[in-house]
Amino acid sequence: MPLVIVAIGVILLLLLMIRFKMNGFIALVLVALAVGLMQGMPLDKVIGSIKAGVGGTLGSLALIMGFGAMLGKMLADCGGAQRIATTLIAKFGKKHIQWAVVLTGFTVGFALFYEVGFVLMLPLVFTIAASANIPLLYVGVPMAAALSVTHGFLPPHPGPTAIATIFNADMGKTLLYGTILAIPTVILAGPVYARVLKGIDKPIPEGLYSAKTFSEEEMPSFGVSVWTSLVPVVLMAM
Repeated sequence: MPLVIVAIGVILLLLLMIRFKMNGFIALVLVALAVGLMQGMPLDKVIGSIKAGVGGTLGSLALIMGFGAMLGKMLADCGGAQRIATTLIAKFGKKHIQWAVVLTGFTVGFALFYEVGFVLMLPLVFTIAASANIPLLYVGVPMAAALSVTHGFLPPHPGPTAIATIFNADMGKTLLYGTILAIPTVILAGPVYARVLKGIDKPIPEGLYSAKTFSEEEMPSFGVSVWTSLVPVVLMAM
């Protein structure tokens, strides 16, 4: 019965967000309240449980998201994102820039949670799209695909690690088999699928991208730019 109630909650959440276009946070709170009541919990216990769950999640992510956003913005405003973008375009060429984004996203996503990697890489994706004059989704989708696949398939991310623990699976083999599955998945969900969306040219949201073009003298070196963007990866790996 509890599983049935949870399944009803998931369906209700999807209906509220997709069919009725309700704000995701409000829909999540309402569904959590409904599921708790259907499980037979007293109202005060349901509210307390929701507060504890939301507080625990925000407590672990708020600082990471905040500092990650500041670092990404700093990288964009000082010319570091432009330096990385122009170097990747020069090395891979405009035709193969998607593979550069996938490789970068896969590397960053292996060490960082999806949310943190997304916040850090977003200014870079905006800069690449603007510098190469290509549709935003053409490079944004490969980035999101790389981060999603690493988060969902590879330890030490929470989902794969929890599943491996439940089934007493060897963590090394889980990582190996996850990588084998991740490579074709990220290719299909990233560069291949992005080609389908290439005709959809969505503008970069105002306020999220610095349109200033930096001169060679104003931009930091490629090494400094990459090192700055990888600081969270290094800190979390220590």
